[in-house]
Amino acid sequence: MQLFYNPNLIATSKEITFDKDESRHIIRVLRKKEGDILLITNGNGLLFSAEIIVGNDKKCLARIIKFEEKSRTRNYYLHVAIAPTKNNDRFEWFLEKATEIGIDEITPIICENSERKIVKIDRLSRIVQSAMKQSLQCTLPKLNEPIKFSDFIAQHFTNEIFIAHCEENIEKKFLKNIATPNSSYTILIGPEGDFSTSEIQQSLNKNFTPISLGLNRLRTETAGLNVVQSINFLHQ
Repeated sequence: MQLFYNPNLIATSKEITFDKDESRHIIRVLRKKEGDILLITNGNGLLFSAEIIVGNDKKCLARIIKFEEKSRTRNYYLHVAIAPTKNNDRFEWFLEKATEIGIDEITPIICENSERKIVKIDRLSRIVQSAMKQSLQCTLPKLNEPIKFSDFIAQHFTNEIFIAHCEENIEKKFLKNIATPNSSYTILIGPEGDFSTSEIQQSLNKNFTPISLGLNRLRTETAGLNVVQSINFLHQ
């Protein structure tokens, strides 16, 4: 099954015209032809079936036959605010795998110890879109613009909020033991050098609960995936 993505589709859409790159992929690579059916999502929970009516590898055109609402497969909402890694490939790996497993919102946070402070959100968005299609999901995770830690933490939070850090003089509990099932969560993951003492204190002042991800010290992207998987397991 091949899933395509077009954010401009709505329930009343009648046709879809693919751009040059996707047209070439459909006609040349997948060898689709006129009369073949394509499945397309708008990333907002709608799945469209469309019949190719112009099989041109430069401008493929398809007619919408039907659409259906695909209900969310998760009964929780997970927002991970995570520091981008120095090696961009590792951060992209986190985005890809977190999307495949199940995540609703991602915010890159720039911390005092961050080694990467500039993030190209357009490329990261394409990574998330590709992972959504590969895992056959119809809801695209929300990828926010990068934000300074101090600005992020200043927001008002109404869900369950946690911070994973490595300071040893602060009591921490395992996420799986304290997260409430079927809830909404915001979880902070710091950079390789960990959150600063000031940032940890800011989070505690905002009533973030410190959590442990195990005895081993994890890389940023591994820690991020750990919490995604832990929340996923909590709802199995």
